[in-house]
Amino acid sequence: MTDLGSLTPDPMATVLRILDVQPVPGEADTYTGESVQLPHGRVFGGQVLAQSLLAAGRTAPDGRLPHSLHGYFLRAGVLDEPITFAVERLRDGRSFTARRTHALQGGEPILSMIASFQEQQPGLDFADEMPTGLPDPEDVPSALDVLSGVDHPGAAFWTHAAAFDLRHVDGAIFLRPSEDRSGRQAVWFRARGPVPDDQLLHRALLAYACDQVMLEPVLRRAGLSWVSRGLSMASLDHAMWWHRDVHMDDWLLFVQSTPSAQGGRGLGATRVFDREGRLVASIAQEGMVRLRG
Repeated sequence: MTDLGSLTPDPMATVLRILDVQPVPGEADTYTGESVQLPHGRVFGGQVLAQSLLAAGRTAPDGRLPHSLHGYFLRAGVLDEPITFAVERLRDGRSFTARRTHALQGGEPILSMIASFQEQQPGLDFADEMPTGLPDPEDVPSALDVLSGVDHPGAAFWTHAAAFDLRHVDGAIFLRPSEDRSGRQAVWFRARGPVPDDQLLHRALLAYACDQVMLEPVLRRAGLSWVSRGLSMASLDHAMWWHRDVHMDDWLLFVQSTPSAQGGRGLGATRVFDREGRLVASIAQEGMVRLRG
């Protein structure tokens, strides 16, 4: 059994500290950051994505928030080395700003991301509606409850060091496959601690959090779980669009599906709604999903 006393007592505070990338003295538009310690020994992709977005946001004009990003995960990062974030200023227009960030370890990119920022402006305003008939998060078991007492390093992490409370409406697939092979799922998400009132930070935290479940619909449709024998997974690319302000310290509903899997790759799609039913973000991610015999 993992030593629970060694795990962080304040996981959200730890994530906020890790995401606070610092400027490199004497190097313009360059930042550095550490990594959250995870049981599998590799840097969490959502962390690098969020840090890259925050580094880019530090160079954007005041009042411009990210509305989209597109990123490629190029190499696995290691936990015991800092990550350098080099930001390239691509364009500053009258209302839009474009930035490219390379996340580097040992001089090689582990992630390359381009993000666009925009001033708040009036315009067309409509959106898909949140599905009806789903239970409130208070009526859905938390991953903290599902994995409590499970003798597995990953379970110990999820119950004591994970920064977000996840609640799968139709049951989690941490330990066993779903009987439903539709590839659809709904998950309630909320930060397990307070988050400063900084919209750039909240949007970065959504990038961080969503990487935990983006490929779960692929597993559901394939009849797999996170502990299926021979399963190997890795994020390949990631796209996000923020439609409205996000508040990660209140409940968000992830409505997810998977349209396709082939060639050792699977695609996950997510619409994110706030507690009031507003569509706040859309996300897509393709990942490597292989099952070795």
